[in-house]
Amino acid sequence: MSNILKKRKILIPEPKSRFLLVQCVECENQQVIFDHASTEVPCIVCGRVLARPTGGKAEVLAKVIRVLE
Repeated sequence: MSNILKKRKILIPEPKSRFLLVQCVECENQQVIFDHASTEVPCIVCGRVLARPTGGKAEVLAKVIRVLE
């Protein structure tokens, strides 16, 4: 019985969505956004739109600093 369990591997799928650390191009504020945002994401300091929804992945209009794990 244990040989059967050792041969079977259960694959866990990785999520396709990530959180991003972005920097606003206008005021240089850094904030975390979701890359599959379903609404417009404004900068919390100046109000400029950082990400716009497209139905899947959001269109990121800010500078991406890094992808968070």
